[in-house]
Amino acid sequence: MPKINANSLRIGNVIDHLGKLWQITKTQVVQPGKGGAFLAVELRDVRTGNKRDDRFRSSELVERVSLEDRDYTYLFQEGDNYTFMDKETFEQLPVPKDVIGYPAVFLQEGMEVVIKTFDGSPLSAELPQSVVVTVVEADPVVKGQTASSSYKPGILDNGERVMIPPHIEAGTKIVVATADGSYMERAKG
Repeated sequence: MPKINANSLRIGNVIDHLGKLWQITKTQVVQPGKGGAFLAVELRDVRTGNKRDDRFRSSELVERVSLEDRDYTYLFQEGDNYTFMDKETFEQLPVPKDVIGYPAVFLQEGMEVVIKTFDGSPLSAELPQSVVVTVVEADPVVKGQTASSSYKPGILDNGERVMIPPHIEAGTKIVVATADGSYMERAKG
């Protein structure tokens, strides 16, 4: 693995530090009144999700890890594992639910997903930013309630509860963000 100068670290880089793989989520160059400048970083363990703050001197060398990004197609769920197929080799890759996180509720058969792996082990899965789902249950519209007023609860075809605008009724197809399940817009067509 290549060693790079700590000054070269950027958000999103993955490094091998203290025997674990860490993704950099925040960086800040600190220049104290006395002593040399250093880089304050927030790290997230790519396997467990735990966070820690650390400091690197400007001249310090760190091991940057190269992750492999590949396109996969979602096939099915079995227990707490989701199975994906490599689009090039057709090999199947089981990915634990905790690697995918909350967006797993929006996986749909045949969905294209980018999976980052290190030594063949999945570290993260990147779903499309939005997905079209159907509202199966929604509170009725209250007379006099305007579109700009507060949202109401709704239940999607995948069983997920989301907040939707008052004018959306059961049976309506909507677009939601896969990151947090927030309503984006009514689906076209």
